[in-house]
Amino acid sequence: MKGVANRYSLAVGLLFLALIVVASIHTLNGGGEDTLGLDKQPARWPLPEFAVPAAAGQLEGDANVYQDDCESSSLPCPDGSKRVPACQITTPGAIRVCDLFDRPLVISFWFGTTGTCEEQQNVVSTVAARYRGRVNFLSLDVRDSRGSVRELVRERGWEMPVGFDRDGAVAALYRVGGCPTFAYAYPGGTLQSASIGELGVGALSQHVEELLNATRVAEGG
Repeated sequence: MKGVANRYSLAVGLLFLALIVVASIHTLNGGGEDTLGLDKQPARWPLPEFAVPAAAGQLEGDANVYQDDCESSSLPCPDGSKRVPACQITTPGAIRVCDLFDRPLVISFWFGTTGTCEEQQNVVSTVAARYRGRVNFLSLDVRDSRGSVRELVRERGWEMPVGFDRDGAVAALYRVGGCPTFAYAYPGGTLQSASIGELGVGALSQHVEELLNATRVAEGG
């Protein structure tokens, strides 16, 4: 399997214009309206790149979902604007999804700081510890109170990276329509599968095993 350098380039720094989000979704996905985890995605769909503040950190701001630097793109760009793609930022306290593309990756999208979705992150934490060193995990909260999410991370002792999607830009880019939504990706950042709905430790581990098996097959192992 090709590494990150050889994957289809969908670049990345911190976003503040909702108009760009809508245009990016339409361009990246051919204008499709399908929902991640419910509708079938194209084979090896390249995960759009993004950067978000770490939920427990001090960095403030919306997600960066810029996929290019505006120099050569069909995406609309404000006149006279120069932007830094998400995976090219060097902002302390930011989580860049492309830094997790060196291994198979599981992204858990969730919202609501009480109830099933929040409790699911305990499952994610348990499974992430089980596969530490073999699979990367990212828990991404969408549009909740930053203070509440920060406190949850500390109270629960979650060790997997937890990002904060303040304005929902990443969830919109990925077409997240339910909670929790899981995206399972090959090394290099292309989609292997996705699911919506509550999972126990065993069920989530089964998805991870399927991802690892698919990765071995893709790499000829």
